[in-house]
This record gives sequence, C-alpha cells and structure tokens, in this order.
Amino acid sequence: MEDYALVLDYLPQGLPTDKSFKKEPLVLAVGDSEFKLFELVPKSDAIITIGDRVYIGKDPELRDKIIHVKRRIGYEELTAAAQAELPFILLDIVNAEEERFVKFFNEAQSITTRFHMLELIPGLGKKTMWAIVEERKKGPFLNYADISKRVTTVKQPQKLIAKRIEDELADPNQKYRIFVSR
Repeated sequence: MEDYALVLDYLPQGLPTDKSFKKEPLVLAVGDSEFKLFELVPKSDAIITIGDRVYIGKDPELRDKIIHVKRRIGYEELTAAAQAELPFILLDIVNAEEERFVKFFNEAQSITTRFHMLELIPGLGKKTMWAIVEERKKGPFLNYADISKRVTTVKQPQKLIAKRIEDELADPNQKYRIFVSR
C-alpha cells in the first residue's frame, strides 16, 4: 500500500489525448515504497512541482495537495516528460532509503541453482555477484560507500538499483521482479 508518491509530471490542462469537454488537472507520480505509477487528481489550490512528495494514503486529513488517486497506469502511459524525469526521481528514492537497498545487497539469495538475484541488477555479472557474496560473508555492508569500497567493481550501487527499478517499470513482462510490485 502506497502512502506517498513523488511527482513526475503536472498537467494543469489534463492529458492532451483526453477528448472530454471538461478537462481536469492531472499529476503523474510514482509511489515511494512499491514503485507503482499513478494518475492523481490535485486540489484546485495546490501548488505542485516535479519531485514533490505528496500524501496519497487513506487519511483524507493528511491530503494537502491531492484529492484522490484516479487510477494506476503503466509506464507506456507516462508523458515523455515523466519518463525523462523518472530516473532522477527513482535515484532520489533509492538515496533516501539507503538502509532498505543496502539490506538487499546483504540478503539477496539465489533464485535458481544457476541464477542469483544480484545478477538481475544491470552491470552485475557472475564475477561481481560472487565478489559481493564473498565480501558479505566477512560482515554486512553498512551503506553504499561501504559496498563501493569493499567491491571495487561496483562504483555507484544506488544508480544500479535505480536502473533496475526503471527496467522493471518499463517492461511489464519481466519474469523476475525484485523491487516493483505487480
């Protein structure tokens, strides 16, 4: 259940493809915990900028900028501006929740006898995966800097995680999903 979302695009005149007579403003956003994509209806007096973190949870008292969630959408329904903004917003989320994603590096398991969860991360092959597994046997990783320092082939783990999330959002037919809910 998503309680907060980050704004990817704000459309004060609604979608240009919408042919209805009365167009309502729309906000395109991504949830910050399950990475679901949403169309949101903003309040008429709300000042919304790209990158804003807005409350979309059940409690109407806490909703200061959003009236309601209109619907969930797919990656292909995002505007070009929202698709361009997505990698930066995802990187912000991954940086803000460092503990959660470092925990992934510490606890990732094998999916099959020949395939490991770490291999799903773009840029990580078998050698790097084994280097991470060997390093975490010595002790858990503490943060992104610790991962980069102990596994020299991984320069910016937060960017790799953000790229994986973007790949999962862009391709709904992926067999394995690590971060994005269905």
